[in-house]
Amino acid sequence: MIAMGSKKRRGILERLNAGEVVVGDGGYVMQLERRGYVKAGHWTPEAAVEHPEAVRQLHREFLRAGANVLQTFTFYCSEDKLEISGNVTNITGAQINEAACDLAREVANEDDALVAGCVSKTPCYVKSHSEAEVKAIFKKQMDDFLKKDIDFFIVEFVDHVEEAGWAVEVLKTSGKPVGATLCISPHGDMHGVPPGECAVRLVKAGADIVGVNCHLDPLTCIRTVKLMKEGLEKAGLKAHLMIQPLGFHTPECNLGGYTSLPEYPFAMETRAITRWDIHKYAREAYNAGIRYIGGCCGFEPYHIRAIAEELAAERGFLPPASEKHGLWGAALEMHTKPWVRARARREYWENLLPASGRPKCPSMATPEDDYEKQLKSNIPT
Repeated sequence: MIAMGSKKRRGILERLNAGEVVVGDGGYVMQLERRGYVKAGHWTPEAAVEHPEAVRQLHREFLRAGANVLQTFTFYCSEDKLEISGNVTNITGAQINEAACDLAREVANEDDALVAGCVSKTPCYVKSHSEAEVKAIFKKQMDDFLKKDIDFFIVEFVDHVEEAGWAVEVLKTSGKPVGATLCISPHGDMHGVPPGECAVRLVKAGADIVGVNCHLDPLTCIRTVKLMKEGLEKAGLKAHLMIQPLGFHTPECNLGGYTSLPEYPFAMETRAITRWDIHKYAREAYNAGIRYIGGCCGFEPYHIRAIAEELAAERGFLPPASEKHGLWGAALEMHTKPWVRARARREYWENLLPASGRPKCPSMATPEDDYEKQLKSNIPT
């Protein structure tokens, strides 16, 4: 690791414009919930103030795994969401936002990483549908971030493109680059707006980077970003592409994503994606023209390392965490058991069909998703 000190960092657009692969970080709320620092349900990020050491450690693990960007742990940190949650009674949204920025910058400065200030969907949008009220919430968060040393903004986990567009319009007034990722399926957003049109609307709102995050598995999210890319090309618009999918298998490909699955949120482990799945994801994302490649809920540091290892040739280096990992199982060559030593090869892990160990469990579930019924007639294959 190197301390950046006063050395000027190359910005996100400078890196993407040069054709570099930017590796994002992974999921925070689920990891911190499992570690005992986030309360499931409202998933608010007060741990940035209450337990900064836990957030700092996760940042550091993602950085060591190869992440070029650390996102502020500010998911669901709008004042209306904090008030509804009831989890936060003596800490303000501003305190959380500012503490989260400081933590991300502290760790990012240990290497050549960028800090992204993140905003997500607001309860206000669904409740009031007031553009003025929603924009005021985003502006308040933006003002908190601008007091700190962030490099760019990310709008994430928004399932209505209209709300995401409003967020982009506000954040662009900062003069900093803005990325916008929707949590949508190949079917489109919750109002049925197709991915291609969503991308066009985000770019017209001012987004420099567009894509998807969370809700569905990596290969499904790649399908969605490809549709966004097609929409931009048809409209004659350009933007960098970004993807930060769910770290769980969701072959149901339902409109509402994994939150509609019966396993959500406390039994998702059975759907966990392996590091070898991530190698395939990283390669397919790169081949699709996506250059900002990371993860969201369910993505642990070893998943981020797998992205960095798969794209090591394109990036020109391996991450520090690869010092403790033999590529494609190479470290198993030293194992005492011959049948385990035989697994020290790429062909074995690439072709493995892992068993679940649960003989009475189905391979898929029926999502509890009313949107599916509402839009069934409009869903493309």
